[in-house]
Amino acid sequence: MKLAEIGEFGFIERIRQRAGGAGVRLAIGDDCAAVEVRDSHLQLTSKDLLIEGVHFRRDWTDLYRLGRKSVSVNVSDVAAMGGNPEYLFLGLAMASTLTVEDLDTFVDGFLAAAQDYGVRLIGGDTCRSPGPLIISVTVQGSVPAEQMICRSGARPGDAVYVSGTLGDSGLALQLLQAGQPLSSQLSARHHDPRARTELGRALAAAHIPSAMIDLSDGLLADLGHVLTASGAGAHIDAEALPLSVDFQAALSHGQASLDLALAGGEDYELLFTVPASREDRLAELSRQFKLDLTRIGYIGPLEDGLKIRRGSDEMAASGRKGYNHFS
Repeated sequence: MKLAEIGEFGFIERIRQRAGGAGVRLAIGDDCAAVEVRDSHLQLTSKDLLIEGVHFRRDWTDLYRLGRKSVSVNVSDVAAMGGNPEYLFLGLAMASTLTVEDLDTFVDGFLAAAQDYGVRLIGGDTCRSPGPLIISVTVQGSVPAEQMICRSGARPGDAVYVSGTLGDSGLALQLLQAGQPLSSQLSARHHDPRARTELGRALAAAHIPSAMIDLSDGLLADLGHVLTASGAGAHIDAEALPLSVDFQAALSHGQASLDLALAGGEDYELLFTVPASREDRLAELSRQFKLDLTRIGYIGPLEDGLKIRRGSDEMAASGRKGYNHFS
């Protein structure tokens, strides 16, 4: 059997069925694993890889911002569980062509981002790579057990919300691939994204979301993970998607389509579902963080599937639904 036949998530499911064990509250299948540690808190642990030629190109980004992004994409997983990120472990496989100065620049960016999020680098590993630069980061954090938010809590009638704006990173990648320049805003969203750690923690502490995930693979793909875990369907209004000024300008000039906002990936915003009785609490959080929290649809029963409304037409989501490494 070839990997392409089962895809990235089929392969992960094969591992999940064989892993786990006693004392683990939540194992493979959410943004972080969770184990009980102290004072009714759960330890959250997650790992991400960034591989040259797959996740980034060094002719498009500098090593300082690559170091920063390596932190952000990992702490974002802890934010998605409502947790507080605390510790980082860094693994690097490096080609001999990299200089010490290059690596110092990468570490400068990594440590600067770690300081921004209030986390500490406390371990890791290094080795030689015969080719691409490979970055492996493990993040550990914690969350009060009664406040942890999983992907599996969405229920019919819940509203679907996202933070910030969607599609900017996907648009930036499209422009890079076309050899076109980026605005400073698009460049930052793609090369130096900001994880919503403080928002995720505040949402959890206020017991607002019923389910939550960070948007790394694209809205449709990541919402799909929530729906699979929750046994639910969803209806999304494409015209309600929050778009930046740069994205709207690209739309008007034919340089972008709404598909980028639906499936572009690497936005690292939070997508969360909210029961109707808790929606009124979101306005204060939006003001507190000076960040738009936008209602883009609602959760339906499983048999509804995932439907996208564009104007007066609603149809099942089809085609590309986000990034999958092995499809």
